[in-house]
Amino acid sequence: MKVLPTETSSTAVASLASGSREPVGQLIHRSDEAGPASRSESFYGWRVVAAAFTVAVFGWGTGFYGPAVYLEIVRQSRGWPIALVSGAVTLHFLIGLAVIPNLPAIYRRFGLPLVTLAASIVMAGGVVGWALAQAPWQLYGAALLTGAGWSALGAVTVNAIVAPWFVAKRPLALGVAFNGGSVGGVIFSPLWIVLIDRLDFFGATLVVGTAMVATLGALATLILGQTPESTHQEPDGEPYHNSPSLATAVPALEAPAAAHVLSRDRAFLTLCVGITLALFAQTGLVAELISVLTPTLGTQGAGLAAGLSGVAAVIGRLIVGWRASGTSDWRVIASLSLLAQAAGCGLLVLAEGASASLLICGVVLFGFGVGNAISVPPVIANLEFPSREATRVVALIIGISQGAYAIAPALFGLLRQVCSDRIMFLAAAIIQLAAIIAYLSGRGARAGNNLPG
Repeated sequence: MKVLPTETSSTAVASLASGSREPVGQLIHRSDEAGPASRSESFYGWRVVAAAFTVAVFGWGTGFYGPAVYLEIVRQSRGWPIALVSGAVTLHFLIGLAVIPNLPAIYRRFGLPLVTLAASIVMAGGVVGWALAQAPWQLYGAALLTGAGWSALGAVTVNAIVAPWFVAKRPLALGVAFNGGSVGGVIFSPLWIVLIDRLDFFGATLVVGTAMVATLGALATLILGQTPESTHQEPDGEPYHNSPSLATAVPALEAPAAAHVLSRDRAFLTLCVGITLALFAQTGLVAELISVLTPTLGTQGAGLAAGLSGVAAVIGRLIVGWRASGTSDWRVIASLSLLAQAAGCGLLVLAEGASASLLICGVVLFGFGVGNAISVPPVIANLEFPSREATRVVALIIGISQGAYAIAPALFGLLRQVCSDRIMFLAAAIIQLAAIIAYLSGRGARAGNNLPG
């Protein structure tokens, strides 16, 4: 069997950051043959990428961008303190610490299709719970459900869906799939507001929950159960050989011994600190964004502005993909994206009590870095670490950062309640500048160990 290189080309690396969708066009082609597959439109893996893209749309739309809407609607309708409702959002993200590390074992026991379907049902029940909550304990119970559902519809699941089908082209495929998260923000931020305005919160959760369960249930039944072996195909669309798939050669994510070595590695430590600080500031602001914008823009205007930040996130990825290559300094790219976000926070500080146009400019500028904050660090890991080690590094930095940014909504909500929105934006800008320092301090720690220039 032909052995594929595990190194990633510079084009694939750029596509990961940009979220390029070029291969999705191949999905319209169908093969009537059950015979050997080649590097052609018949490769089933791109259908799987489209399915993962759809999972990301619903996952991020309900689990990442949705809580900002839930927070403001619950605060308005129940009159509860902002810190109390923000605490529920924090619990929503914090539950991932218990769920995410166990997902590989859960997949092995129950299968990826069944777990994904179950996650959509749990998420749907959770968002309905947010709408029905009449007491804080009920709200926090709903947050437990949505947190569990989000954990099983987020980054780990998207990676698990795509990874068996790609080796050399995996960064490209993941870039396409993960762009569904940004599209989820573009669609769901305004959609939630429109549906709530027309149907009320409970009716909106029923519509979205039903659509999510029906769509992901169909994908789980028709697509997610397929494997390269069952379709007589090899990863990346290589000619089929009746032998174990290359997917079985992918190194396992678990590597306890590696953590001890990485704990003394400057490249790893600065990368981990950088992504953790960046996502801490980003998650805290996204959770509070609609609540902050509503007094000036109104509820619908706030939803549209939040959706506009999602559009800016897609544009930000496209700019990085267009300008960057495998020989680029990706730590500088990460820093420039964060600088745009910090500048956006600066505008939001100045916008308090000023014109709505300045407020929207701040939101858009902040949005330019949103997509790159999660997609660029894995590219850095693949550039700076050997292939087998890069897989572990990505898993560690994502897990550690989620454990930290889970508490961001509660802390940012407390800052708003005790101080002001202006102080919250200023704190976010300072955290983002600290993340830039972390990224830049790791430059030169490793000299492109994995990918060719």
